[in-house]
Amino acid sequence: MKIYFSDLLYAFSDGLDCVESQLLPIAKGHGKRVARFCVLLGRKLGMEEGELVELAGLATLHDNALTEYIREEHNQGKNPSEGFEGKKLKAHCIMGEHNIEKLPFSPKGKDAILYHHEEADGSGPFEKKAAETPLSAQLIHMGDSLDTLFRLDGMTREKYEKICDYVREKESVRYSSECVEAFFQGTTVEAFADMEQEKLEESLKREVDSGFCEYSNETVHEICDFWVKIIDYKSEFTRKHSLGVATRAEEMGRFYGYDEDKCTRLYLAGAVHDLGKLTVHSNILEKPDKLTEQEYKNIQNHAWQSWNMLNRIRGLEEVTKWAVHHHERLDGTGYPFGINEEELSFEERLMACIDIYQALTEPRPYKDGFSHERAIDIMREMAEKKFIDSGIIGDMETEYGRM
Repeated sequence: MKIYFSDLLYAFSDGLDCVESQLLPIAKGHGKRVARFCVLLGRKLGMEEGELVELAGLATLHDNALTEYIREEHNQGKNPSEGFEGKKLKAHCIMGEHNIEKLPFSPKGKDAILYHHEEADGSGPFEKKAAETPLSAQLIHMGDSLDTLFRLDGMTREKYEKICDYVREKESVRYSSECVEAFFQGTTVEAFADMEQEKLEESLKREVDSGFCEYSNETVHEICDFWVKIIDYKSEFTRKHSLGVATRAEEMGRFYGYDEDKCTRLYLAGAVHDLGKLTVHSNILEKPDKLTEQEYKNIQNHAWQSWNMLNRIRGLEEVTKWAVHHHERLDGTGYPFGINEEELSFEERLMACIDIYQALTEPRPYKDGFSHERAIDIMREMAEKKFIDSGIIGDMETEYGRM
């Protein structure tokens, strides 16, 4: 399967930004600003194009473990936003490095996430000095810390001079001499102009672009599972939802006799169908009481946010429709676009049915999971109202009734 990996990373980074901004006082676009910063310095350090593409990807995903970390902290009765240093930094780095192993990065990317909070003098969470830390990790650390402290967009001469003073002061303490030298060779006030939110992604795509890459179905599954972990960890009550939808979509693809490539595309659609829920606050996702009208609108907005992110990924146009239209209804009363049965493909109708079945059979804050029989009964009532496809419900009853 061909995937435009850079597009995929930059689109998903928007979801990570939403999680990060809920936990830490960091403005949206942080991952991509760190990536842009790393590319500026990486060029001055003589990195080749392939290395820069990978560096940008790793920098974009340097905080990929935040949803997992937040969930673990909540499970232990802790506040994840308090005391985000020391052991917490270390756990966050270990989780992130482990997650990245699922993605098709080269061995050169090893430990870039694990050590991205190390200080040049060895005072970081793993006590690794600059000489013991991969250059990619050093660059990500520098970009991450400077953007957190100063924000690298909205650059003025005064802000740039403050950053320069800070970098000089922290040479050999936070940052290696190699990175400091690259900073002064590779940056100017003008060099930060592309850090503005509206320019940032296009600038990255222009500077470092993976192009289409061919991946095996097995690798696509691993990419999917990486994103599923991020999406589903957002809430305890949706922790297995995306994986469940992805797995059932692939199973139903095989039921219909589709080839493995199409089954993999269905798995991908299921894995990313709720990407937009990363933009919804966990307090709403986990609320045990009835949602207010505004909270319900926030929940509904996740489908539009999914579209907004996925629609930018070249080559996934068909998969994006399958994923995003899972809340559309045959009578045109669904969301986010209100399209009707004449406009909905079979695969889009299938994803809608699978999403509902998975949600009904899962426990949620307001209910226990329903049995297969009860879920099918509810879905048949929905089909009678012209919401979902009755034929697909019959097929799902056959497929899952015998399990």
